[in-house]
Amino acid sequence: MNKYKLKYKPLGSIAVLIEWPKEIKRDILENINLFKHKILADMGEYVLETVPAYNSLAVFFDTSKIKYSSVVTDLKEIYTSKDQKLLTAYKLWKIPVCYESEFGLDLDDLAKTKKITKDEIIKIHSSQVYDIYFIGFLPGFLYLGGLSKKLECKRKNRPRAKVNQGDVAIAGNQTGIYPRTSPGGWNIIGNSPLRFFDVDQSPPCFSVSGDKLKFVPVSKKDYDRIKKEVESGDYVIESEVYG
Repeated sequence: MNKYKLKYKPLGSIAVLIEWPKEIKRDILENINLFKHKILADMGEYVLETVPAYNSLAVFFDTSKIKYSSVVTDLKEIYTSKDQKLLTAYKLWKIPVCYESEFGLDLDDLAKTKKITKDEIIKIHSSQVYDIYFIGFLPGFLYLGGLSKKLECKRKNRPRAKVNQGDVAIAGNQTGIYPRTSPGGWNIIGNSPLRFFDVDQSPPCFSVSGDKLKFVPVSKKDYDRIKKEVESGDYVIESEVYG
């Protein structure tokens, strides 16, 4: 597992920030998650929380149980130790999205900019399998990797004051779903009727870092049906186990 030269930095007196090379790539995501699972397996009684990002992992410790001065030493020993056989099962989530005009507010402009049709944008966007790197910005906002270079685009020059819950959007080399109504500057191409963060559910966000996601185009009729099932609590997100 010790394939990268990591940097260890203090976050106050109760956490360590571990940094990988500043790249967005699947190999780093897998290395972060493997390290996280090894930390939890070896030091779980001392760990309060782990927070992954594209190329970092913050590890918060209970300093009433372990001296901070020994934490980095222990972490380095875990990273350089021989790999343990850890069974980790992740999921591929299938997310319904309606790309019709009333939801795809920026599809026309994006098609003109990229010099391809709206149907081609939808086909490319929904044919990819995306990696879920981490969750942040807003509760339930999934940071996804794997967007086709054909769809990479700039953020909007003037952000919208209101982006609807469930809006699916693109900016730079990323795509994502707004989990709640908020301001936003990404290019909106569709909307999903699902809830991506629900305080009444346990856990409130159904996915975790390391999972995968695929967008599934649906008609407006199916979108309305799914939305009613979500609101009544009858909808089950389609998924399959991998890994």
